[in-house]
Amino acid sequence: MRVTLADPSALIPGFEQAHREQTARYPQAEPEWQPVHTVYVPADRFDAATVTAWGRTALDMVERYVRVKEVNHSSDGFSPISEEMHGRLTAKLRVEPVEDLRIDFEDGYGLRPDDEEDGHAVRAAETVATMRAEGTLPRRWGPRVKSFADGDPARSVRTLDVFLTGVIERAGHLPPGFVVTFPKVLMRAYLGQFADCLKALEEGLGLDEGTLRFEMQVEAPQTVRFLDSDLVPWLGGRLAAAHFGVFDYTASCGLPPAQQRLDHPVCDHARNVMQTVFAGTGVELSDGSLAARPESDDKYAVRGLWWRHMALIRHSLEHGFYQGWDMHPSHLVSRYLAVYGFHLANRDGYAARVRAWEEGRPGENGVMDEPATIKTLATALRRADMALGDL
Repeated sequence: MRVTLADPSALIPGFEQAHREQTARYPQAEPEWQPVHTVYVPADRFDAATVTAWGRTALDMVERYVRVKEVNHSSDGFSPISEEMHGRLTAKLRVEPVEDLRIDFEDGYGLRPDDEEDGHAVRAAETVATMRAEGTLPRRWGPRVKSFADGDPARSVRTLDVFLTGVIERAGHLPPGFVVTFPKVLMRAYLGQFADCLKALEEGLGLDEGTLRFEMQVEAPQTVRFLDSDLVPWLGGRLAAAHFGVFDYTASCGLPPAQQRLDHPVCDHARNVMQTVFAGTGVELSDGSLAARPESDDKYAVRGLWWRHMALIRHSLEHGFYQGWDMHPSHLVSRYLAVYGFHLANRDGYAARVRAWEEGRPGENGVMDEPATIKTLATALRRADMALGDL
């Protein structure tokens, strides 16, 4: 066999270095468990009964407003659900109504005197330790601190310090699942500064390096402009997730109030940038929220709200955002119905296509899947299994 190039590797100096960098930046690991939502509760209203109270309220709403299949179609736009779906929903609300809890010291909390915010941070820490001891602390949890963009970064870091120090003192360790949310990141420098603060807290609290990780919120066009592929390595692995903030973002873009919605095209653009920048890095993505709650006990109003919320959640899921924010107990109902419906609708078909590919035969209707599609199908099945759990 004749070749033209005797030693191709000699023509590619630095390949090993580039490949190591690729592997570090884009680990391409299988997705781990990710919560389907984040529940935000203002710090002054947070107590050890918050999670169970949300679950009870949601269950009560299911009992009053959700119908198990009796007819083929509902005239109010919220169709009856199957017995299987009803069982999944009620079991989830009883066992684990909240997967991810954020104790809010930012927009939902507001500006307070320093001693008042210190007090709420201490009380929040005590509550977390109590919930951990009682087994009611969600799988993921943590505070949302104030933004550096507000002009008082010391207040933001002090709240986190008081909270973390209090949790560790009372629980004896930092319970698993901790993450802190860092909002309104209007300057790239704020990310590095916050990461440095987390490192200092680790050293002061005797935690292993890299224990404290954070979520950044993408809430303004300024933030989208400085998102790039160097961000994750620059932060040394501390960036755990990027959460989209629909209302601040749409307001910054100058949209009228009626257009401040998750499915607006300007929001799709921002999320597309987030996906492009963080693809393959292991940084989780989360969508925003619906800022509405039932305005009355009228069943049509409640079902109408659920229908709208479910449509927004499906929009997120179809665009590759598997997590979102929930701001009221009623949102738990539409959240889980939308998520379960999305995964159950596709799971069997995806599994059949994977089996056909493994057996070397075309799928249904002669579909010939590419390896990249099979990988996507396998990932979707893994996400479905994690979202549906054992319920």
